[in-house]
Amino acid sequence: MLAELLGLVAPPRCCLCAQECGLREQLCERCESGLRGLAPCSTPVPGLDAAWSAAPYEGVARDLVVALKFAARLPLARRVGAVIAERAPTDLLEGVIVPVPAAPARRRWRGFDAAEGIAAALSFETGLPLGRCLRRSQGRRQVGRPRSERLAAPPRVRLAGPPPDAAVLVDDVVTTGATLGACARALRAGGCGRVVALTFARSR
Repeated sequence: MLAELLGLVAPPRCCLCAQECGLREQLCERCESGLRGLAPCSTPVPGLDAAWSAAPYEGVARDLVVALKFAARLPLARRVGAVIAERAPTDLLEGVIVPVPAAPARRRWRGFDAAEGIAAALSFETGLPLGRCLRRSQGRRQVGRPRSERLAAPPRVRLAGPPPDAAVLVDDVVTTGATLGACARALRAGGCGRVVALTFARSR
């Protein structure tokens, strides 16, 4: 009731384009339509049993990631998690959801971890448990580095708790797969048997 009353005074606006949208909706119909037009994709990543993305990193998907990570529009993590839950192959939604950890400095600077927010939303949507068992050491940022450098010097990831038997790694964007691979190695070193990855977007 309160949301309806507030909507009469200040109509809800799309988090991406600021156009009017429905009550309790984060995106307008135009942005939702743009998102629906982006097809999911799978990409082999060494060390993982499967890696899947809900959309290519373009159009509305790119706008969503930018708004979430760099404009701190945290409620968008819920929409991103819901999109992954809606689109992901059912055989990949098995196990414990493990967010890909952010570098400590980036988390402190932003004040939040986008991957963790998406993972929490996916856990809520699917009912799968959430396990924050990975930590990342401070190192060079992956963004902006050539592909060869990313693959040659991936982030350092370690276990911060017992790993699950089957892990579903969750991140916002996958590019080379170097970070996902580092996470998978840490999990398998601790005894994890199956590691798959679900990301919102795939950057080419």
